[in-house]
Formats: sequence, structure tokens, C-alpha cells
Amino acid sequence: MKKIGIILILFFLFCIFIFSQDYKGKARVTGIVSDEEGKPLEGVKVKLYSVIAGGGFEVMTDASGKWVGAWMRGGMWNIDFEKNGYMPKKISVEIYETQKNPPIEVRLKKMEGKVITDELKAELARGNQLFDEKKYQEAMLIYEDILKKFPDIYIINKNIGNCYFLLENYEKAEEYYLKVLEKEPNNYEIMLLIGNCYANRGENEKALEWYGKIVFEKINDPTVLYNIGTNYYNNSKFEDALKYYKRAVEIKADFLDALYQLGLTHLTMGSYRDAIGVFENYLKYDPDSERASQVKGFIEFLKKKIEEK
Repeated sequence: MKKIGIILILFFLFCIFIFSQDYKGKARVTGIVSDEEGKPLEGVKVKLYSVIAGGGFEVMTDASGKWVGAWMRGGMWNIDFEKNGYMPKKISVEIYETQKNPPIEVRLKKMEGKVITDELKAELARGNQLFDEKKYQEAMLIYEDILKKFPDIYIINKNIGNCYFLLENYEKAEEYYLKVLEKEPNNYEIMLLIGNCYANRGENEKALEWYGKIVFEKINDPTVLYNIGTNYYNNSKFEDALKYYKRAVEIKADFLDALYQLGLTHLTMGSYRDAIGVFENYLKYDPDSERASQVKGFIEFLKKKIEEK
């Protein structure tokens, strides 16, 4: 009887260990954190939380501002950046196990006036935890309380906006995003979020107007480029879509979704040879999937079209 009890305890502990490691996978992500002038920041706490697994881990930046996240599962991850004297930042990114993830570059804004206290950090951590757990109403109450106590930390308006966005209240989300834009008129991430609010409301022309405010050359995030390109593609603005897809692939050569859409855009525009080139490049990175079979069909079709001319 005693042996059975011991076995059950060991099994229980094993299960706890296994489920606590649900965020584990094959993905690897790197990033750089710097200040507004581009100077690397050491000692930034980077908290990575898998939305699917409901768990995660923490790492710190080194002297060069670099951090590394290893053995991560694929899917959406929330990432928080915290350092005393700097405004906290929260981002969400899609992590891939089957392809290389682009480096994540983040800049933190120096905090003017009030220093971030332990109380504030604890409140922010609680709000972020609730957000990660998809308890957006509860998280919003905490973020609003932080703003009342520390009005200088205007970036919290973005957190509140994100809560409203995920609650599908896009008008309120835009209202809070605009409060950040008042302080940082060149914040392209906020412009993108406002554009997304209009896109989700079905106001595509207005969405494209906001995306158009973003200085193209300053966008170095391939996912952002892909998303904007897809909005242009869905609105039959193929020249614009082409520009964004090309840039996304330049930054991340094995970005499969961007390569596929780039090929489709060339095909739609009647640039058959360019489409073949892109699709053949796609197959270098993904030769055997279901979509790869479709891509091979496109190549065969396009080559016949060219022969017929």
C-alpha cells in the first residue's frame, strides 16, 4: 500500500512538471532592447508568456541589450519589458517552430519625473497576468487605476486600448490608442493598431489611410509589413501590397506567408515570370506541405501560360 502511495505521489509530481512546461517547444527567439537613442540596455527583464499554454518564463538582457528565448512552442506569445527608470512595454508576437523567427527590436522610453515603484510594478504585473488569462475587463480596471496614480505613464493607454480591441469595442480602443499618439505622434505601432480598429469595423479605406501614415522605410518588423500588405491586397491595391510583401521577404527570407502572398500578387498582376520565381523560392523553404503542392500547381500552370504566348 505504501508503495502505491509513493508511486501516486511521484506520478502527481511528474504531471505537475509536465504541465508546467507546456510552453516548451522547438522555437528560438532573440531580441535587442535599447533606449530611444539606440543605446543597448542591460538588465531589462523580459517576461515571455505563451497564450496557448498559459505559462512562460523570464530572461534578462545582457550588456549588449540582447536576450534569447529558447525551446518555445509555436503560437501567440505576450512579451513584457521592464526596467527601473523606463516606461514598461508590452507586445504580442506570433512565434514559429517550423521557420526562423525574426529578431525582436524594442526601444524603451526613459521615464520622466516619477520613478517606477515596487507597488506600480506589482500592479502592472497583476494587470498583465489578467490580460494573458484573457480577463480583459479585470485587467482594464487595474490599468485604469495605474493611470490615475501615475498619469505620466501614458503608455498604459495602449494596454487599455488592447483590452477594448480584444473585447471588440474598436471605437473605445481607438480612443485610447489616440491618447498615446498625442504624446508620440510618430509611433507607427499605434498607427497600425488604429488602422486595425478601422479594418475590423469594415472601414477599409480609413484603415488604409492610417497604414499610409506609417513611414515605409522605418518598418523593420516583417509581420507588420505582411499585415499591412494583406490589407492592401484584400482591397485590390496590388501595387501597394507588392511593396510591403517584398520588404517583408527582404527582412525575413523564409517568411512563408509573405512569400506565398508575394507570388499570388505577381500572379494577380499578370507578372507570371516573377510569380514563378517567387513560388520556386517558396519551395526551397517548404517543399512538402499541402500548400507546397498548391504552389507546384501554380508553377506548372504559369509555365504553360508563358509557353502559350
